[in-house]
Amino acid sequence: MKEWFRRQPKHFTPATRDSGQQIPDNMWVKCSSCGELNYVKQLNDNLKVCKCGYHMRLTAREWLGLLDADTFVEEDAELAPSDPLEFVSTKDVYVQKLAENQERTGLNDALVSGHGTIQGNPLHIAVSEFTFIGGSMGSVYGERLARAAERAAELQHPLLTITATGGARQHEGVLSLMQMAKTNMALTRLAAIGQPHFALLVDPCYAGVMASYASVADVIIAEPGARIGFAGQRVIEQTIRQKLPAHFQTAEFMVEHGMIDMVVPRAELRATLARLLRLYGGTASNDVVADDIPATLQV
Repeated sequence: MKEWFRRQPKHFTPATRDSGQQIPDNMWVKCSSCGELNYVKQLNDNLKVCKCGYHMRLTAREWLGLLDADTFVEEDAELAPSDPLEFVSTKDVYVQKLAENQERTGLNDALVSGHGTIQGNPLHIAVSEFTFIGGSMGSVYGERLARAAERAAELQHPLLTITATGGARQHEGVLSLMQMAKTNMALTRLAAIGQPHFALLVDPCYAGVMASYASVADVIIAEPGARIGFAGQRVIEQTIRQKLPAHFQTAEFMVEHGMIDMVVPRAELRATLARLLRLYGGTASNDVVADDIPATLQV
């Protein structure tokens, strides 16, 4: 993943009293887990993983760096959400929220889908963007994912979903909840031809999305420390009136209790996915050597 975090080099000189130049204020990022400051360039070189091991969030576009360079082809980018229900409480407000998120993220909706390769193995991929209304699944999100699964089935390719979400999008009501069934139905077509669905769960992954396609994959992977569940911990505690374990709903808790298959650090994800693709019948040559894998990803 050498191409992750593609950035234009920034050159600057130290601030002086006479010139009025200022040192950029985006050189350091504070870790929300340990509170330590991370030098941005060093943090990016480490795939946005803090020295304490905390995995900071990536954008959907950054996650596409898992694929071989220049192999990603986006699909269904023209699909854009509307306000189909026109509820009084959401009319104009939802439209405005969509416009704001589209302008800020450069995306039409909270899911980017398409196809590419990992170490030469073809696959379809669907990645959610958490900064777009919390990565919530609405009608466009669900349609893109269903189409990705159906195309993968048609071409006999595996499907990889990378999910960070707060759940179904409340602004679209029942149309949003319908996507839970629609995406799972599309995945049954993929399973029927014997192609796998790999799910990568990243922090956070909750509610209707976790209760639908994210939890029915053939192999479920999570990043260290990712919070995964249906209802939040505080909601559960208030409902059952019991205190839950401190690490409840973390990726490590989930793998201990058999809810997911493995916890994989970010630096090892590309190699792990390539290995899974080969094990599940990948078509690429098996003579991939260590030199073909970026040094930060070799395992």
